[in-house]
Amino acid sequence: YKKIDFMELKETILKNLKERFTAVNFEEIEFRGELTLTFDKKYVVEVCSFLKENPDLQFNMCIDVTAIDWAKRKNRFTVVYQIYSLNHKFRLRLKCNVDESDCNINSVSSVWKSANWYERETYDMYGISFNNHPDLRRILTHEAFQGHPLRIGLVLQLHGGGGDRNKNRGDRPGESLSW
Repeated sequence: YKKIDFMELKETILKNLKERFTAVNFEEIEFRGELTLTFDKKYVVEVCSFLKENPDLQFNMCIDVTAIDWAKRKNRFTVVYQIYSLNHKFRLRLKCNVDESDCNINSVSSVWKSANWYERETYDMYGISFNNHPDLRRILTHEAFQGHPLRIGLVLQLHGGGGDRNKNRGDRPGESLSW
């Protein structure tokens, strides 16, 4: 094992991905020493498998899967994967956009077992389905709960933006919302 600096590893990641996935457009952003790659959701399992299995990369740990609800964008959601290479001590963020009209993405739980619960949490909180997930069901809310708590519309409704029924509830000190 040879310690590789950030720039060298970044170039290795991009070179390997572009050689292997010639048809995929990887948008890269570097911010504060972290690399983020955004690409089409249809390649998520293939890209993640490659990042894990490639001997030059070895991203052998999925440390989180979550989402962002942009509410009014064409691709309303962005699914975010935080992965880590223990050998290189390097964190990589992957992002795939998901449109509300086709609100699903393939599961990466076959690549990293830890993604199983993270995907369930994302499904529960945002309503994004993970195709081929071995046990996709709610994990934090009760099965009878209606909606998905971290979707912008529900958050606004619960905090007074959902019409007269909730107007001015929970916005004064000491006052809380009732369920």
